[in-house]
Amino acid sequence: MNLALRWRIVLLGLAFTAAPAFAAGATAAPATTQPAAAPLAQRPGHAAIASANFLATNAGFEVLAKGGNAFDAAVAVASTLSVVEPESSGIGGGFMATLHVAKTNRDVFLDARETAPAAVNPKDYLNPDGTPNRDAALKGPLSAGIPGEPAGLVWLAKHYGRLPLKDSLAPAIRIARDGFKPDPRLLASIKGEQKDLERWPASAAKFLPGGKPPAAGAVWRDPNQARTWERVAEKGDAGFYQGETARKLVAAVRAAGGNWTLADLAGYRAKERQPIVIDYRGYRIVTAPPPSSGGVAMAEIFNILSGFDLSKMDQAHRVHTIVEAMRRAFRDHNDYLGDPDFVKMPLAMLLSPYYADGLRQSILPDRATPSSMLPHGPAHDPGMHTTHFSIIDKDGNMVAITSTVNYILGSTFVAGDTGVLLNDEMDDFALVPNKPNVYGLLGSKANAPEGGKRMLSSMSPSIVIGPERTAVIGSPGGSTIITQVMEGILHFVEGQSAQQIVSDKRFHHQFLPDVVDVEDGVFDAATSAELKRMGYTLKPREPWGFMNVVTWDRRTNTLDAASDPRRPSGLGKVQ
Repeated sequence: MNLALRWRIVLLGLAFTAAPAFAAGATAAPATTQPAAAPLAQRPGHAAIASANFLATNAGFEVLAKGGNAFDAAVAVASTLSVVEPESSGIGGGFMATLHVAKTNRDVFLDARETAPAAVNPKDYLNPDGTPNRDAALKGPLSAGIPGEPAGLVWLAKHYGRLPLKDSLAPAIRIARDGFKPDPRLLASIKGEQKDLERWPASAAKFLPGGKPPAAGAVWRDPNQARTWERVAEKGDAGFYQGETARKLVAAVRAAGGNWTLADLAGYRAKERQPIVIDYRGYRIVTAPPPSSGGVAMAEIFNILSGFDLSKMDQAHRVHTIVEAMRRAFRDHNDYLGDPDFVKMPLAMLLSPYYADGLRQSILPDRATPSSMLPHGPAHDPGMHTTHFSIIDKDGNMVAITSTVNYILGSTFVAGDTGVLLNDEMDDFALVPNKPNVYGLLGSKANAPEGGKRMLSSMSPSIVIGPERTAVIGSPGGSTIITQVMEGILHFVEGQSAQQIVSDKRFHHQFLPDVVDVEDGVFDAATSAELKRMGYTLKPREPWGFMNVVTWDRRTNTLDAASDPRRPSGLGKVQ
């Protein structure tokens, strides 16, 4: 029987399989586990932080030393990354956070994702022939959503921190004012984006002092951003979304052809949402709900994989099974997901183990499923233009934050003398339905732009609580974030250390294009040959992702922190 006919039979059978409605977060039942041999620690007694830059990690410990907790440290790390890693995140962008509050044993998701301005018009992102205008979507003020990071950090400090906001922001303000030596990746980013930075006077003034990128080893200062953070430290939300900063932001954006208003800024709110909780083989995975697509996609993948014993498979069949689960999750990602405040999504179906049962039955044991055969353009580099950090403090509070300005140096547009580099998150909307964005992801009406709407994200900050070990995990990487975090969690479940998890080689599939992205060395020659025989196209990529992981072994009460070796400037530190 040929493959096409086999698939028609499988899909016909699935069409008649009803999936009962389950509440959001419903998953397959966890496997039973043996009780621990000794009492497990209830609090670590010390702290661990892993971030993409040593200055940010040290800023977090500086705030902990002042008596702060993990949430105060998160404010310090995020704001410092805004100064020292602007190519990936910052005050003009947004973030998503998964939090664990130890005192109340409560899990929280904080949504500080950017929103579309009220005057958004999809026609602004089209060329005269109706094709996507990539420049409008990725460069300049039209590409920027209303930033969420300042509101999110203020919310974090106000509701969960111990210290005054000014104490937690002090390291970032000091480093921006006094200066630091940019790492090679920031210098390369500025050089790579120099032509676009030169289009905007304030961008050139900030990133190209004297008309050229900063020299290696030279001290670089950002006094304008320092002053903006000082206003936030003094006035909270109002220091950014109202008053002097707001007026300067709107004036700069509108002068350059953008459409922000003071009302857009004044109306922005960070939001707490119920996280998605996944049970996988006795491990409780707490992760991101929409407007992140990460949690839903990972729930689908883990629910599908729960019906297989990966440990008994050879590497080729293990990868085959995982890739087919990825393929089906990304198909649903493209079709259904968006901002829950604007779109009704079939989450009960997507998160149901019965739905996963049907998807599992459609996986052939020895053949790839062409994406074109599942009901329902060329990809760009998966990218590393986001950042993630992980924190556990001495009391067991946990923070997983993924923060972004989207692409390299965001929109490359700095808003006047505020020092605020704006994001280019408007490209994460389906600006033109069923046309790929910069990460090759497709979208539907569910992710179409509307005023005040949050664009869909792949950010997947996660906390994993097992029978004896806990992990805080996340990574940048555009559409690969979901598969990176999923693979990292699988490795954690298999018993790997933090350093092993961040160092593991990676592979990725996102439905379309129908290829498996592979990092050099991820498969041996025999596995690659077998996957190709099964029908897979393997596409080599440069290394991607900058994962940062903290683990807590509750048997020995030891913490471990590791930063991805793909970025030497990162630092995982236990203290």
